[in-house]
Amino acid sequence: MAEALSGRELAAWRAFLRAHATLLGTLERELEAQRGMPIAFYDVLAQLAEADGGRLRMRELAEAVLLSRSGLTRLVDRMERAGYVSRERCTDDRRGAFAMITSAGRKALRQASPVHARGVAEHFARHLSREETDVLAGAMERLVDAQPHS
Repeated sequence: MAEALSGRELAAWRAFLRAHATLLGTLERELEAQRGMPIAFYDVLAQLAEADGGRLRMRELAEAVLLSRSGLTRLVDRMERAGYVSRERCTDDRRGAFAMITSAGRKALRQASPVHARGVAEHFARHLSREETDVLAGAMERLVDAQPHS
C-alpha cells in the first residue's frame, strides 16, 4: 500500500503542478504571440541546437522533450513541413532516424530565444532569491536523478 502524503507534501506537489502549468502556459502564449512558434517547437529546436552536430536520434529527442515517440513523430512532421528540421536515416539501424535542425530552424530559434529568455526571467527567475534558485535547482535535480531511467 502506498504511503500517505502529509498535508505539506500534498500542498507542495500541487503548487509544483500549478506553477509548471501556469508558467508553461504563459511562456507558450508569449512565444506564439511574438514569434508564432509553439513552445514545443522551441523545445525541440533548443535540444537539437545543443546536440552534437545539431541532431539527435528520435528516441533521444523524445526523452529530452518528454513526449511519446508517436507524439514526437507528429511534432517533427509539423516542424519538417515548416522547414525547421529534417530527418536522416540511421545507417547502422534501419529502423532508426535522426532529427536534424536546419538553417531555418537555427534562425527561428535565434529569433525566439530572446522572447523565451525574457519570459523565464520575468515570470520565474525574478520571483526567486539566489538562495531559493539554488535550493529549487538542487531539489529538482535530486527528483530527476531519483527516477528510474529507461
